[in-house]
Order: sequence, then C-alpha cells, then structure tokens
Amino acid sequence: MRHAAILLLALALASCTEHHHEGRWNPNGDPNELRNRESWHSPAAALLRYDANHDGTLTRAELEAGLKAEFDRLDVKHAGCLDSGEVEAENARRQAEDAATYSPIIDWKQAGCIDFNAFAAPSRSLFEQLDKNNDGKLTPNEINPHAQKKSSAPGGQGHHHRGGGGGGGGEPGGGY
Repeated sequence: MRHAAILLLALALASCTEHHHEGRWNPNGDPNELRNRESWHSPAAALLRYDANHDGTLTRAELEAGLKAEFDRLDVKHAGCLDSGEVEAENARRQAEDAATYSPIIDWKQAGCIDFNAFAAPSRSLFEQLDKNNDGKLTPNEINPHAQKKSSAPGGQGHHHRGGGGGGGGEPGGGY
C-alpha cells in the first residue's frame, strides 16, 4: 500500500512538470522554446522598440531618442516629471500588454515625481549590460544570444536543457 501511494505521488508530480499552459512560463520547460514565442517579451527584446531604423541593431542614440519620445508622450502634463497618475496609467497599460513580464515604473526616490533620468535608468543599465563589446550598439546577437546558438546547431536546433533559466537584474524602476 505504501509503495502504491509513493508511486501515485511520483506520477502526479511528473504530470505537473510536463503540463504546459499556453502563454505561461513553465520553469521546467525548454528556455529556447519560451524565448522564441511571440507572446513572450524579454526585457532585452523590449529594447528593440527603440530601434528607429528597424535594422535589428540598437544604437545608444536610438535608445536615448526613443526613451525621450516615450517620456514626453507619458508626461501628459508637460511637467518634466511623471506624477503618480501618469505612472499608474502607464503601469496599467504595460501590465495589460506584457502581463507577468512587464517592468513597472517605480518612484524609488519617493519624490512623488519621476524625472527623465530616473525613467531612463533601467533601460540604460540594461543597454550597458548587453553591450558586451562596449561599442555603443546592441547587435541582434547581443540582444538575443540564444537565437545564434539555436541557429548554429546542426539542423537549426539548439541544445535543449530542462529547468533553470533565470533572468532579472538591472536597476529597479521604469522603462524596459
């Protein structure tokens, strides 16, 4: 009887690890499969929305111009800072668009206002982390190094590993 209960418990746990929900992160799933889904937006890939000429490479100038345009769009009161109402509206939009992968804007200084530098800091920090050769440009390989590994493997298939993954990091605050 005890062996049957253990076997039943093991089968139940095994079925949990293989059960996939479309659009949800599976910690035991293939990380390459998740990264290549259109519905999943990595913070690094989110920087590509600032790629003004759509060539797949993001320059520091494109990042700065895109951040400034986005900040100006969000600063509806033209105060030079985002107040709590503007922040709440943008965070609600981001949450609805990106669900669990969105990066909220947070007033870390508790100033009641988020200026452009505080707004841009997380994206700038991510840019710096990804710019491995410090040339002021993010190439497609720097933005998504997993895509290169997958396409360079025989038959176009990458190595599949279970578990892990991770991510996160960067400075807290707004932007992607």
